[in-house]
Amino acid sequence: MKEKPIIKVEHLTTGYGHSVVMEDISFDVYKGEIFGILGGSGCGKSTVLKNMIGLTKPFSGKIWIDEDDIVQAEGKQKVGIWNRIGVMYQQSALFGSMSLLENVRLPLEEFTNLPLPIMNEIVMTKLKMVGLFPFAHLTPSELSGGMKKRAAIARAMAMDPEIIFLDEPSAGLDPITSVELDYLIIRLSRTLGVTFVIVTHELPSVFTMADRVIVLDKSKKGIIAEGKPKDLKEKSKDPFVRQFFNRIPQEEVSL
Repeated sequence: MKEKPIIKVEHLTTGYGHSVVMEDISFDVYKGEIFGILGGSGCGKSTVLKNMIGLTKPFSGKIWIDEDDIVQAEGKQKVGIWNRIGVMYQQSALFGSMSLLENVRLPLEEFTNLPLPIMNEIVMTKLKMVGLFPFAHLTPSELSGGMKKRAAIARAMAMDPEIIFLDEPSAGLDPITSVELDYLIIRLSRTLGVTFVIVTHELPSVFTMADRVIVLDKSKKGIIAEGKPKDLKEKSKDPFVRQFFNRIPQEEVSL
């Protein structure tokens, strides 16, 4: 796993409007790992994610996806990067008027010229991978919360990406459905060799599936910890990091 990074974030300063939320942060993500971006509410996790997928531009810095800087990429180069990544948004972002098959087929329709039967065959393969093969004809309103998340992952996999970005994948799920989703992500990562970058605040999921994480801190506008979740929980010298991973209320830290 410790070869050349598949993602390299260099000296990133980002925020929204005129507000800086993260200043001069750098980190690497390696091929095949499940990498978590953690931190308290409002620390900038989703802002960093939007920069990494090229949805918004940071104030400064570079984000390398393999050999391409997605911050500077435009036109065909940017489309080429998007063809190599998949994204699952927090609310799944499925279109209610479309069937599950049609939703998952959207990236193929947008970025390829494949015949419809071939696209449908690809979609059904992806749905089988996430356990939704029998439900291709259903609309999002007919799916449970966990099924919508799986459908969104299937759509993120439609173009056979090297990297899949997940924004709060376990949000709104009950504990059993959440852990089932965790193990699905682990299985996909290990069997397909896909790299996952996950923004989350769900610590049980982090300990279950993340190989490495970074922890962002709002007050310091930077990364205050990086490493394996278990090591950070048990060995970190930073009081806030230990508090974060051990779920200790602030009032107890102050005693």
